[in-house]
Amino acid sequence: MAAKGLKWVFERGRSAMKTYGILFLLLSDVFLSSAHGYLSSAHVGQEPAYTPQHNPAMSGPALSAPTSESTDVTDSYIAKCPSGGACSKLPADCFACDYHHNCSYGKPANFTCKVKDRVQCADMSDRKFNLTVDCQFCWQLDPSKYRCNISTACMTVSCPRKRYNTTCKVLDHVNCIGKREFQKRLFCNWTGGYKWSTALTLSITLGGFGADRFYLGQWREGLGKLFSFGGLGIWTLIDVLLIAVGYVGPADGSLYI
Repeated sequence: MAAKGLKWVFERGRSAMKTYGILFLLLSDVFLSSAHGYLSSAHVGQEPAYTPQHNPAMSGPALSAPTSESTDVTDSYIAKCPSGGACSKLPADCFACDYHHNCSYGKPANFTCKVKDRVQCADMSDRKFNLTVDCQFCWQLDPSKYRCNISTACMTVSCPRKRYNTTCKVLDHVNCIGKREFQKRLFCNWTGGYKWSTALTLSITLGGFGADRFYLGQWREGLGKLFSFGGLGIWTLIDVLLIAVGYVGPADGSLYI
């Protein structure tokens, strides 16, 4: 009787080991395939080399008479320059200033500016006027005072956070020292329209069938969960926690909305 009992326990144990062994191999294959696909994607790799911005010591464009290279070039800034208003309120494209380095960083400084040809303003004298500007380069401005090109080709959900190089341009009515168009190195911060609440709801309700992974564009993991019934519930619970804390995000690397 004891021998039969031991034989039954041995058979059940071997059957269980075989079942869980197959499940382990399946999950391992899915994980390795996902990791290989992720690492071989165009979003993953070394960060682009950063080219530092070299600016001359607090020097601005020299005053010079505007050239008439073409009518189109002239009309491009004339359309931005209203007549009759205060000179200091004109967009920066409407005048040129003799910026100098004899100022303290962050402190207001006075500069002599000259309006461009065919531009009229109320308080100019011999086409010149004084302009008060904070002593700082354009790339040192508050981010709300310039606009940058947003990249959608980098991963926002990663550790450490990814950065990318982009070109930024100062807003028309903001004045600063140096080049108005410059390079910046920014954190990846864009969205593809995926909702965190939707992903979490799918993970809780239909996570056992991989609906959350399919929604996020991770079809390999979705198939793995579908054919393993959510890893017998273990994978489903783990994904609920990972999505809840934001560790698992969209496959395209964007942020949740």
